[in-house]
Amino acid sequence: MDLADERWAALKGGYRQPYDARPALRRFAAGDLAVWEEFWQELHHQGDVGEASYAAVAEIVRIHAARAEPDWNVFALAATVEEARHSAGNPALPAWLTADYEAAWSQLEVRALADFRGASNDEIVSSILAVLALAKGKRTLARMALLSEDEREEMLREVGWG
Repeated sequence: MDLADERWAALKGGYRQPYDARPALRRFAAGDLAVWEEFWQELHHQGDVGEASYAAVAEIVRIHAARAEPDWNVFALAATVEEARHSAGNPALPAWLTADYEAAWSQLEVRALADFRGASNDEIVSSILAVLALAKGKRTLARMALLSEDEREEMLREVGWG
């Protein structure tokens, strides 16, 4: 979705209020990584997402594609939004955004595979695994991947595997 498209102003984010992500997306494109706090705050709230979340994810993936350095935030936010998209109460992906969103997810899957080889810290490994699981339709596995290593270990202990 082109940033000049005026629909951005009316799209709702995670708080179910209009959130125009364009200023934050422009800052991200300019290299401002502090914008991640705003993205996490506005695009996802306690399991809620909106059309602004879907449109922003597509644009974030497009911007990130030109960067050499992997960013766990890109993978984790995309996975969080995609997982929430399938939850009751969240809006369906609008038909006019479907092509851009699906293309972004295809691009993100390729990038995740490329970045996985050099990934080492928990945040990047977990977020990449979540993206790859969602790309293959494995939502439960993706949710598990988004948990911290400590949370996963605790869950395994609770079922007698730890």
